[in-house]
Amino acid sequence: MAKDQTILFHSTIFGPIHSRRLGVSLGVNLMPSDGKVCSFDCIYCEAGYNAQGAGKSGLPSRDQVREDLEKKLSEMHSKGEPLDVITFSGNGEPTLHPDFAGVIDDTLALRDRFYPEAKVSVLTNSTRIFDSSVAEALKKVDNNILKLDSAINPTMRLIDAPASKDFTVEKVVDALKQFKGTGVIQTMLLRGEHNGQTVDNTTPEEVDALIEAYKAISPREVMLYSLDRSTPEERLKKVEKEELDRIADKVREAGISVVSY
Repeated sequence: MAKDQTILFHSTIFGPIHSRRLGVSLGVNLMPSDGKVCSFDCIYCEAGYNAQGAGKSGLPSRDQVREDLEKKLSEMHSKGEPLDVITFSGNGEPTLHPDFAGVIDDTLALRDRFYPEAKVSVLTNSTRIFDSSVAEALKKVDNNILKLDSAINPTMRLIDAPASKDFTVEKVVDALKQFKGTGVIQTMLLRGEHNGQTVDNTTPEEVDALIEAYKAISPREVMLYSLDRSTPEERLKKVEKEELDRIADKVREAGISVVSY
């Protein structure tokens, strides 16, 4: 059962907020301020489904992002406020922005100027890592956090609903290998029901497939997490921390660095 849900960031720069994964985080939204643009349509997305539309504001320009970020960082720095990370997330997939690589260069320069100890993180669904300019930009940031929710195609398509019919687990796992030793793989674990179909990427088969994918990718780290906020699909259930930790132990036994939230 789906519900109308729209939890959007109504500005290009938002926060800072305290992230359970990243610390004191200043957010950057490269998508519209009044709509959602994404190459996935995840059943668990707190921003809601893509059907809500892209809004009317359009994407912020590279210049606007740089100016807004510079203003916010300057204000925070002058007040002595702490900052752990600048995080690209927001109302959709940040790497869809046509000037993504340039925005990353601007952000790194501003970070070095105001908060040289802070990290730059990008939360991406991995659909654009086939584009060399996007991939090279991701390699420049401190934390390129790359989505892989299932290593079994039907489950991946049920949970993530990629826009492209050509997007497959095999293709994305192969492309993720370019981030060997540096990329962070992020996996949302959940169970429940969607459109009459059972959703569960915590079964032994699913976990074993994920472990094989992680081994092929050789990431710096794997992040396992579950639901923390309201979702557009009402029949989803959070995987509790104790179970997350058990799955993390199994991943760790395979020689992979992993954290669970």
